[in-house]
Amino acid sequence: MTQLPKNGNNKGLRVLLIEDAPSDAEIEIAELRNGGFDVAADVVATGDQVRGHLGKTSYDVILADYSLPNFRGMDTLDILREKSLNTPLILVTGALSSETAVECVKQGAVDYVMKDNLARLVLCVRRALEDTRLRQERARGQEQLAHKVEELARSNCDLEQFAYVASHDLQEPLRMVAAYTQLLAERYRGKLDTTADRYIGYAVEGATRMQALLEDLLAFSRIGRNGVIPTPIDTDTAIEEVLRNLAFTLKEHNVTVTRNPLPTILADRFQVVQLFQNLIGNAIKFHSKQAPKVTISAEKQGEEWLFSVFDNGIGIAVEHKEFIFKIFQRLHTRAEYPGNGVGLAICKKIVEHNGGRIWVDSELGHGSNFRFTFPAALADRAGKKEDYELSAENLVSG
Repeated sequence: MTQLPKNGNNKGLRVLLIEDAPSDAEIEIAELRNGGFDVAADVVATGDQVRGHLGKTSYDVILADYSLPNFRGMDTLDILREKSLNTPLILVTGALSSETAVECVKQGAVDYVMKDNLARLVLCVRRALEDTRLRQERARGQEQLAHKVEELARSNCDLEQFAYVASHDLQEPLRMVAAYTQLLAERYRGKLDTTADRYIGYAVEGATRMQALLEDLLAFSRIGRNGVIPTPIDTDTAIEEVLRNLAFTLKEHNVTVTRNPLPTILADRFQVVQLFQNLIGNAIKFHSKQAPKVTISAEKQGEEWLFSVFDNGIGIAVEHKEFIFKIFQRLHTRAEYPGNGVGLAICKKIVEHNGGRIWVDSELGHGSNFRFTFPAALADRAGKKEDYELSAENLVSG
């Protein structure tokens, strides 16, 4: 092994030179120095020497002759893999067919240079160093991203745990507050002055609203926490359960629900019912002057089902289509429409928890089409033919 000295340039370059001809090694070093590199090179000629130097020294680049009497330059790649090193390897050889050169690059060499054309050497080394720098930056970026994702997941878990505990534990004292304020309202209404009646009314309204808010928050925080293993769910059966739950409201508002044959999906039945109940409930709440109509459909797209819940309600302005899925965000006052702005956030969380996406296509005054995806289950019930229309007259019994 021969170690060649550095010159006075400022672009430091640590090189492992695998070469058995000292004169060729000196020419390669001179070429790099002429290209502006401050070179420190270790020259070796056997596999044991390569392994020994790679075990104790960090190199910026390896220049290897393709074939030496006791070693093949390409065998350096195996040693690099053994030691989990990503040092770029450039072949510098006197004879190499184009087919062999291409095969070497496929196996992991970053480039090759012919000894009768060393003018390319500096360019190849610069390119290899730049590729290494970019690869290291990507690796650092991916590591930082993974760390941030882990921190975010931990933070979200902590927030969900807090939301669950807070909403659950606050319900009991709030029930007591609500009960006693309602008793005050019933027992002393009209016995005090009008200001006292108004204040008691505010207290009752505030307690009732807080109860509803905590129930919504508890429902939101429960998604994904129950440990239920997803099972095949017949969406038609889930819709029928939703319609039974909403039967009184559907009849009161003369709602017509139409659906085409719906598939079987892999999910939690309770969550599927909650998802469709929230969307149909929203269609009823935000109806226009016409009798509410809701159309539910699904179509297979690749490895997922695309669902659509379309209504003829008041619609949503384009600039609010993303806003509505955020928790506690409302587009209307409580005087106009009741609720806490949690329903669509729950829908989004359910869909994403099951590996899907949800969005809305809508224009103000032209209804809303809520679309979402679920991964396709093995049994997709694709053979069902009939359509169903459920009108207000038959919903209560159905």
